[in-house]
Amino acid sequence: MGSIYKQKNSANYWIKYYRNGRVFRESSGSHKETMAKRLLRLREGDIERGVPISPKVGRLRFDEAAADLVNDYKVNGKRSLAVVERRVRKHLEPFFGGRRMASMTTADVRKYVAHRQATPIELKPLRRGDPPRLRQVSNGEINRELTILKRMFGLAIQAGKLLHKPYIPLLQEHNVRRGFFEKHQFEDVISHLPSPLRPVVTFAYITGWRIPSEVLSLQWRNIDFSAGEVRLDAGTTKNSEGRVFPMTSDLRNLLEAQWHLTRALGHSKGKIYPWVFHRNGEPIRSLRKAWTTACRKAGCPGRIPHDLRRTAVRNLVRAGIPERVAMQMTGHKTRSVFERYNIVSDGDLKGAAQRLDEAMGIVSGIVASQTGTVSGSEHAKLLKELEAPPGFEPGMEVLQTSALPLGDGADWDARDERGTLEDENGAGNGIRTRDFDLGKVALYH
Repeated sequence: MGSIYKQKNSANYWIKYYRNGRVFRESSGSHKETMAKRLLRLREGDIERGVPISPKVGRLRFDEAAADLVNDYKVNGKRSLAVVERRVRKHLEPFFGGRRMASMTTADVRKYVAHRQATPIELKPLRRGDPPRLRQVSNGEINRELTILKRMFGLAIQAGKLLHKPYIPLLQEHNVRRGFFEKHQFEDVISHLPSPLRPVVTFAYITGWRIPSEVLSLQWRNIDFSAGEVRLDAGTTKNSEGRVFPMTSDLRNLLEAQWHLTRALGHSKGKIYPWVFHRNGEPIRSLRKAWTTACRKAGCPGRIPHDLRRTAVRNLVRAGIPERVAMQMTGHKTRSVFERYNIVSDGDLKGAAQRLDEAMGIVSGIVASQTGTVSGSEHAKLLKELEAPPGFEPGMEVLQTSALPLGDGADWDARDERGTLEDENGAGNGIRTRDFDLGKVALYH
């Protein structure tokens, strides 16, 4: 049973309650007795429901929550630790710093979003002496910061330092990239890259693996020439799952050439180099500058290395590989992302239109315009085109179909053993003509 009381030299009421045999004392923060009684009932109710409670509940401040978040990233060995620390230090802390987490509401989150959208980012000038450039903050950047804030609330609730969290809405993003490489574009970019980087980009083009974390970190222990496989160990990929990619002929030739190059370099310097891709034995850290230059020279400015991943996914689907198998080869876990990468190019669309024409049986240039005049030679050519196929006899199938229009200027009359070709409607009863809906020769009835 709890109680309320006043301490000496204190204007506020205090409450005392018990939990698991321990005594807890807490200031109500008010000089009104009714407020103290309300807080006491609240604490006793939480204890009855088994909610972890202490005098510090609800007093957690943003700085302490940010420190808990950083510790969580360190303990779990997350590679994005530096990025999270930067976002907290530069954006979240200046706005929310010193505030109690329990006092933050959805309205405060919206104020933060409005503040970020109204504050452009200052970039370095392109040339010395030029004024700094300004860029608006994207919705994706703001969403990453809001996700960090969500995680801070989640960790605080797990630790029993907070009882609830506000609703944090995310912004809609429209930054889905759709770039991919056609074969000739890829070859042009390769031709402008330095020699040590060409195998890296070719490997990514074939496999669709992520260049910074999965290709550049590849070691010879991951290559099995006898089994014809390239393996990634569990825990080294983005989704922490292992992966196997079977060697194609191009991939095997690339890796064998890289193996002979590495072996010759090791013999000449008396060292063992574990990296598959390297610059004179040293691991490749980045290819950003060389990539940007090569894309510009190849006439593909603005392309990013991740476009190779999208291209590989599309190539696997076009080759007839089942989607589930392709997802395992490239390391995609969700089908939604996989479908987003399967991009249709202009060539695909033109090919689809051509196949549609073939299916409908329509050949461009055969039929004259409805309003045009059909000459005698064009009429003879048209009749030849509309000849029935071998084995077709009148009476086998009589179809109710529209006649082929000949136009207002038709000045000829054709007659055969089955009927008369009329000016008014284009064909008489029993005349063979092509039905556009069916896509084949039919009898006009």
